[in-house]
Amino acid sequence: MIETDLALADGRTVHVYDTGPAGELVVFWHHGTPNIGTPPEPLFAVSDQLGIRWVSFDRPGYGGSSPQPGRTVGSVAADVAEVADALGIERFAVMGHSGGGSFALGCGALLPDRVVAVVSAAGIAPFDAAGLDWFAGMSESSAGSLRSAAAGRVAKEAYEARPDNPEMEFAPADLAAFDGPWGWFGSVVGPALAGGPAPLIEDDLAYVTPWGCDPTTITAPVLLLHGGQDRVIPSSHGEWLARHCPTAELRLFPEHGHISVLNDAPAALEWLRTAGDRSIGLP
Repeated sequence: MIETDLALADGRTVHVYDTGPAGELVVFWHHGTPNIGTPPEPLFAVSDQLGIRWVSFDRPGYGGSSPQPGRTVGSVAADVAEVADALGIERFAVMGHSGGGSFALGCGALLPDRVVAVVSAAGIAPFDAAGLDWFAGMSESSAGSLRSAAAGRVAKEAYEARPDNPEMEFAPADLAAFDGPWGWFGSVVGPALAGGPAPLIEDDLAYVTPWGCDPTTITAPVLLLHGGQDRVIPSSHGEWLARHCPTAELRLFPEHGHISVLNDAPAALEWLRTAGDRSIGLP
């Protein structure tokens, strides 16, 4: 893993991760909330087999990246483009988990000439999604956090300062996943919170305000993964995206939750490799 700090044109710095050249397909990883941007180590073995190179960065405010108050879901696409330019990467795929899935969709919408395929696992639908009861099915902890963000920055900051917020609720399948390879999340959540809740607050505000992009305009192939037991981001979000994104395919797993849905990520990488190769004209 190569880690570098890249100075952006607007004066900010992003901390970049790069697993190095492994083949023709580069995949930008978009991390969830609150994580740092380290690419998903549990997928490295299958990535090596498929010839996939991971590139990622700490989203603004997390880890080694400068904050960017008021950022949107769509604004991260400009950072992706600058990182890709600095590394000499013209075209690439994107993949994200949880809130990171929404940032991946934003890249697909705003970088149509560069993004060859999109995978969103347990991702969030736009807050203004027509016909979607956005909070329905969310646990108390998830709904409380996002409702506070919907009430504005002051309310969100006050919510995060409370000592009695409920803990995140995970499905039994998620707890089993934490006991297995996806215990890896422990290595990316702690560092993300080390500097306080500011980047988490920016993420949540971005989810419930105008995204600055429209995922329904994506022209690249899109694969959506969602667990039927997910109460962090209910599967209704993935179902809405599947209905409204013309190029999207939904794989809904009734037995999985928010984390355990990633047990099916190796198959999603195989899909990504095939879709990416078709887009860039490889056999």
